[in-house]
Amino acid sequence: MQKKILSIVPAYNEEKNITIVVDEIKSSIPNCDVLVINDCSKDTTSAAAKKTGKANVVDLPCNLGIGGAVQTGFIYAYRNDYDYAVQIDGDGQHIPSEVNRLVEKIEETGCDMVIGSRFLDTESFRTTAARRAGIKLFTFLYRILLGIKITDGTSGFRIYNKKAIKFLSRYYPDDYPEPEAIVILVRNKFKVCEVGVKMRERINGKSSITPIKSLYYMVKVVMSIFFSHIRKLGGE
Repeated sequence: MQKKILSIVPAYNEEKNITIVVDEIKSSIPNCDVLVINDCSKDTTSAAAKKTGKANVVDLPCNLGIGGAVQTGFIYAYRNDYDYAVQIDGDGQHIPSEVNRLVEKIEETGCDMVIGSRFLDTESFRTTAARRAGIKLFTFLYRILLGIKITDGTSGFRIYNKKAIKFLSRYYPDDYPEPEAIVILVRNKFKVCEVGVKMRERINGKSSITPIKSLYYMVKVVMSIFFSHIRKLGGE
């Protein structure tokens, strides 16, 4: 029986990229439904996504940030009984054809979440040196605190099974969701693993994360990882 898959695409001011992203998802994985979460964009992201005729679009009434946008997708996936939810960024960095690697890995391992890693058995676009240093620090913390090896803790290219979808529809973190979600899931007895995937630079536009913001981000994420580690949520 074919699995029911939803692509959750959080998007903020991605009018130049969102059409390309939606078209690539539907051409690469035609059996996958697409849900674009327009996080109160100031441009025409919503209209561009709707114009494709290939995606459902949720327009948030205020900007919730990446955490709130993705959690909206989990709520939709849970209520509509999807087997898997795939998180794909709206800026075009994630290559939809690589979703097959995520699906294969989650089915062969039985993991609850599989992260697409730029640093695992593949050659890929790898962001700035400052951000790579931060990612290595997070890898160290995951090993010390959780006893697992995660090479790309900030990657937002992920797949989740039904169990994880249900849990994260209630408990997905707000501020630094990708690194924190790993801690929250593992602390609540979910199985997390990785698979190597290719990524690319965003198709259009520039990242808002400057070197100074990268340092600030790293410090804040380290604090959030420790906080998430000492807090255990009501797993189901």
